[in-house]
Amino acid sequence: MHAFFKSATLGLALTGLIPALSPGLATAAPQRISDIDRIVVVVNDDVITESELSQRLRETRKQLELEKISAPPDAALRKQLLERMVLERLQLQLATTSGIRISESDVDRAFETVAQRNKLSAEEFRKAMAQRGLDVAAYRNTLRDQLTIQQLLEREINNRVTVTDNEVENFLENPQSRADMDVSYQLSHILIGIPEAASPEAIQAARKRAEDVHRQLGQGANFEQTAVSHSQGADALKGGNLGWKKAGELPELFLTVLKNMTVGGVSEILRSPNGFHILKLNGKRGDSQAEAVTQTHVRHILLRPSEILSLEEARHKLLGLRERIEGGDDFAALARAHSDDTGSAANGGDLGWANPGQMVPEFEKAMNALKPDQLSQPVRTSFGLHLIQVLGRRSHDVTQEREFAAARQQIHARKADERYEQWARQLRNEAFVEYLLEDVN
Repeated sequence: MHAFFKSATLGLALTGLIPALSPGLATAAPQRISDIDRIVVVVNDDVITESELSQRLRETRKQLELEKISAPPDAALRKQLLERMVLERLQLQLATTSGIRISESDVDRAFETVAQRNKLSAEEFRKAMAQRGLDVAAYRNTLRDQLTIQQLLEREINNRVTVTDNEVENFLENPQSRADMDVSYQLSHILIGIPEAASPEAIQAARKRAEDVHRQLGQGANFEQTAVSHSQGADALKGGNLGWKKAGELPELFLTVLKNMTVGGVSEILRSPNGFHILKLNGKRGDSQAEAVTQTHVRHILLRPSEILSLEEARHKLLGLRERIEGGDDFAALARAHSDDTGSAANGGDLGWANPGQMVPEFEKAMNALKPDQLSQPVRTSFGLHLIQVLGRRSHDVTQEREFAAARQQIHARKADERYEQWARQLRNEAFVEYLLEDVN
């Protein structure tokens, strides 16, 4: 899968660690660390302070209230939040050492996206935040952190997961997999994790915690509030809600149980290498249908800005390549020589026939505005700058292709979830983390 195609959602991985770009988050001005501000936890060569934790606690309570999830007692929420903050801090540290940088223009675009979702211009959104007493600079810093982690996870997770044609064909040849491919489940999840290379005693302790949580649910405890209090899954602070998942995106362990559950039901305790899981089925639907769509045959040259090649230098270089192509130079030859998308460069930048929704939005919008043989101006996406050329368009029955693409995406999402869980656990285990206050340890 090319990097500028829409990434498969990481499911368990991303949704809880990277908060939705919402004006309800990180809205208060960060408190200045004073001489009496206590250090709560040391994270490698960085620290998290009491004021940072308290601010995050207020923001999270506000967000839970907006989502109509009953918040647990402060002690449970503080402990849950702090572990999330530790993992976020570790990811930001890794992003820094990896050379990931988010520019002011990247933050501007993210801010404008949030404003548009609220049906406001960027300036109107800024004024609305100020009128509510919300700190715009603090919110922009939160957006910057979110974008940084998104880029890190794209590089460390999505771009390192591969799905072969054989895997897709085997998936489609399995009658049960094919029958379930268009079935979606809306579910919530509680994870009681097991450390890597855990001792039998640690495994038994985790099992006992899972049994205690399951017993509370059986006695009528609210699933979402229980998830916020006890789950170690990435979506814990969203009440464990994983949203809608295609059957193929889910581990076989989950799918086997979900098939026999009724909506509203809670599963028994499930054991995986990562820990003990409890599921709640919130909804189920199937949406298989044949369809014909307009496909676009497209090719591109991608330049990725870096510490060596600035954004403006990349833009200038692409404009130079554009002039050469308009002057008669071969697009394919230039793509092979200059494109940073190694997957397509070998094919002269050819991406084949693309279906609607297959590309990231900025790429697709520019592609759709082009006539056959027309060249775009440099187009910026989260993956770099693209020079795009449309080679043709056609109406095509994509039922078969849709099935193949859907199967590939579902396998990719499942493998990405698995990779993320292993990666995040390793990142946490290899870090130096020291809790300094007993009430949050």
